Formats: sequence, structure tokens, C-alpha cells
Amino acid sequence: MAIKTSGARYDIFTKIALVLVVLIIGFLILLPLANILVYSTQPSGSAILTNSWSDIVTRDIIWNTIKLGLSVAFLGTLLGFIMAYTQARVEFRGKKILHIINLIPIISPPFAFATAVIVLFGRSGIITRGVFDWRPTLYGFPGLVLVLTLSFFPIAYMNLLGMLRSLDPALDEAGSSLGASKWKVFKTVTLPLLIPGFAGSFLLLFIEAIADLANPIIIGGNYTVLASRAYMAINGDYDISLAAGYSTLLLLPALLVFLIQRYWAQKRSVVSVTGKPSGRPTMVTSKPAKFFLLSITGLLTSLVILVYLTVVFGAFVKIIGVNNEFTLDNFRYLLGGFANGAIKTTATLALIATPIAGIFGMVIAWLVIRKVRRGAEALDFLGMLGIAVPGTVIGIGYAITYNDPVKIGDFTVFPQVGGGGAILGGAIAIVMVYIIRSSPAGQRSGIAQLQQIDPAIEEASASLGASGGKTFRLVTLPLISGAFLSGLMYAFAHSMTTLSPIIFLVTPDTSILTQKILAEADQGRYGNVFALCCILIVLIMIIGGLINLFVRKTQVSVDRPMVTGR
Repeated sequence: MAIKTSGARYDIFTKIALVLVVLIIGFLILLPLANILVYSTQPSGSAILTNSWSDIVTRDIIWNTIKLGLSVAFLGTLLGFIMAYTQARVEFRGKKILHIINLIPIISPPFAFATAVIVLFGRSGIITRGVFDWRPTLYGFPGLVLVLTLSFFPIAYMNLLGMLRSLDPALDEAGSSLGASKWKVFKTVTLPLLIPGFAGSFLLLFIEAIADLANPIIIGGNYTVLASRAYMAINGDYDISLAAGYSTLLLLPALLVFLIQRYWAQKRSVVSVTGKPSGRPTMVTSKPAKFFLLSITGLLTSLVILVYLTVVFGAFVKIIGVNNEFTLDNFRYLLGGFANGAIKTTATLALIATPIAGIFGMVIAWLVIRKVRRGAEALDFLGMLGIAVPGTVIGIGYAITYNDPVKIGDFTVFPQVGGGGAILGGAIAIVMVYIIRSSPAGQRSGIAQLQQIDPAIEEASASLGASGGKTFRLVTLPLISGAFLSGLMYAFAHSMTTLSPIIFLVTPDTSILTQKILAEADQGRYGNVFALCCILIVLIMIIGGLINLFVRKTQVSVDRPMVTGR
């Protein structure tokens, strides 16, 4: 990919950074995607693509995937908005606690909800059968919608909460001064300003839902989606071309909605904050409105608390709902050898990938906002592909691309298609996946923060003779330290809990904690699943807290009054 720079001259650091970024994107995302497309043209993959609408089975799988994505996106965005609006516009006690509870699903394994929901509300569930004597079937579409909505609504919540807090209260005051009721101000002022947030949340949740692999495996039942079918093509049919065909079908709607989201964000950009918002936002005072908002918020929060209490309780009893006798056997079994290697490997690889992903995202943001002129939009788009492309597609692409096994110490480095097509994998390939999947969060945060910082600060450094590298290290990074920290925290939590892309890359030498949890869930050993989930959440909280402390302690002091809006 050639990025034109309008004839501008760049120092050696900028040139090296630009070349390295393009090469890294090429190796980490573009090459695996290209190989997916190449393999999908082989007989079995080509047959899937050619007959995708004429073959009733494939057509049903495609429709299942789209229906699931739309349902989860709509419900998750709606619940996220209700939670965000309640947090921002309703006075009540316990706001901070509620905010923390809403964020727990982000740092938990992708199937903690699914396993706990089965235990609570399945055919032999503690609540459904034990309390109400019901025997509902959660497996399939209803269970997937419930689990995925509860897992992903925090994404919409965080997005919309940030937008609500940034809206200028003067807009509400202007509407009220013209005689409009609070309900009319809400409909005609607040909601229209939030349309980009609704669109972005809806499309992001759609991508997350259709790309999820863990929950369809655990609770999907006979409801087959493209991600689980691509997984079965690898694990059951041992057909790489078939998996590539399904991956291509999954890739197309994901990229389409991603492109729509970017176009929508550019065309519907709403500027409502021209400086620091003044005044206090209009709070909800209507008793029926408060009752509605607090009821929905209370029910959803209670459900989240119930699910995670089940996870913790189930980790410390023999068989939850059957034999609730207290025991530490689950932890003894896991820490006695079964999961020790996976815990060490997962934490090590995540810690290796986290700083690389954080710096990589900041460098792309810096290049897009400060250095590259023509081609900046293309560079930004390519950097975001890691989150736009479904994890299953990335994992299969890596398995196809990096298929020559290399040993470094005890680790198998790259995956290999072995006898019969069984896929092995390795440490460096997993780190590469962690980097490309985590860096877009830091990239977006870095771009948002750099857009609000006067470039004259960095220009002053250059005029004093500092090189581009020194300016970036001593001036730019400290200025965007908040975005850098959020990128690091996201990268670590996401790396520790990801499954879809790395499930195709693990080996006995390089086992990952989420893969161990999936294996135990598949065998119905829920006590071990819950114990592993607890270990994973505690690890994320402890190590994430240490990363936060380290970055803040090593942060270079910056004269904040110099930072001005452009």
C-alpha cells in the first residue's frame, strides 16, 4: 500500500515508523486475509461461496448469523443507552458501584455468562427448576441472544455514557427557555445528538455478535452460525478450504457494517462541545420516568450480580445446585498442574503483547493526525481492521499463513497444518493476534486525544532541534498518556479473555487459559470452569492494576495549560 504525503519532508524517525507500521499491518492482518480469500477459491470453499444462496443449509446458517447479530445489536444498544442515561441523568445512590458492575462483563471470559446462565436458568437450573419447577430450553437462539446481549451491552453503555457526559447542558437550557417540555427536549435535542453513538454501538455490537465463537459452542445447540460452522470445518471436517469459505462469508457482512459505520460517523458528525461544557445537565425529575429507568437498571444490574455470584459460588462448591458443600478441590485440581502452565503462558504472552499493542496504536494515531496527509484515512482504516475482522477469520487466516513450525525453547512458534489437517499453533502467532486485535482501541483513543492538543507544542520541540523520535517519546506520548493507559488496560484485558482467534493456534506446549475453560465447559465440569473464570478475573484485576500504577508513576510531568483545543 502506497501512502502519499503531498511532497512533505519527513525526518528519519517518521519514515521508519511509517514503513514499520505498514509492514506490521501487512504481516499481521492483510496477509492472513489474503490467504483466506485464496483458500476460499479452492473446490470446497468455492462451492460454499457459489452456492451460498441456493443451498438451503448454507442460507439458513447465513440468516441465523445475521438474525443473531441484529437482535443482539438492537437489545444491547437499547440496554446500554438506558443504563448510560440513568447513570448520567438520574440522581440516586450507588452510581460508582453501578458503573463498576456494568464493566465486569468486559474483563470476564467470553463464556462466563453462558455457563452461569445454564446453571441458573437451564432445564435443570437452580432458579427455573429449583424455584419455579420450569424446564425451559435455553440452548439455541433465545439463549444466545440473552448471553450475548448481557456480555456486550457494556460496550454500548461506555460509548453512550461518554457522549451523554460531553453534551453541552446549554443545549437543554435553550430548549427549555423556548417553552419545550423535558420530554420534547429529550426527543428533539438529546436523541438526535446521540444518533452517531447509537449507530456506532449498534454496528459494533453486530460485529461482536456475529464474530463470537465461544458462546455458540457452549449454548448454541442446533443453532449454527458462520463462526461455529467455520470452527467445525477445521475441528470436524479437517477442511481448510471449507473453513476459508465460511470465513469469507463471515468477513463480508463484518467489513460491510464496519465501512457503513465509518461512513456514517463522518457524514453524521455532530459537534456539540466547543469548549468545556458549562452548567449542569438537566436531570430526570419525573417520577414515572425515574421509576422506569431505575427499574430496568436495577433488574439488569441484579442479573449481572446474580450471574457473577453464581460464578464465584460455583467455584467453591463440589457440584453447584446438586452438592453445595464447600470445597477447594476445584482450585487444587487446577493449580495442582492442570492449569498452571496455561495461567503462566496466558499472562506471559498478554504482558508481552500489551506494551507493543499500546505503543503501536499510539504510533498509528500520531501518524494519522500529525504526519500523514494524503493516505491518512487509509492508514486509519487499515489499523482498525484488527477489530473489524471477526476473530474466527483472523485465527483461521493465521493457521493458513504461518504454517511452518519453529521451536524457541519450550514454545512452538508458528502454527502448522499437520497430518489429517489438524491444526497446531504457537506463542509468537498468539502474540501477533493479541497485538492486532488490541491496538485499535488505543488507536481510537490516541486519535481522539491528539485532535484536542495544539500541534504547536510538538512543533516547538522540533524547532529546538529535537528529533522526531525524541519529540514523540518526550512530548507526544506524555500528552496522550491517558489514551496510552486506556489502550494498555484494554489490550491486557482483551488478550487475557480472547478465544475466537487463538483457539486455532494452541498446542500442548502453548496452552491458553480461555481454551482450558472452553474444554472444561465442553465436558460439563462447571466447577472447574467457574474456578478458572475467578482466577482469570483476579489476574486481570491485579496485573491491570499494576500496569495502571506503573504507567502513572513513570509518566512524565507535562504543563497542562499548554494543551489547547484546536
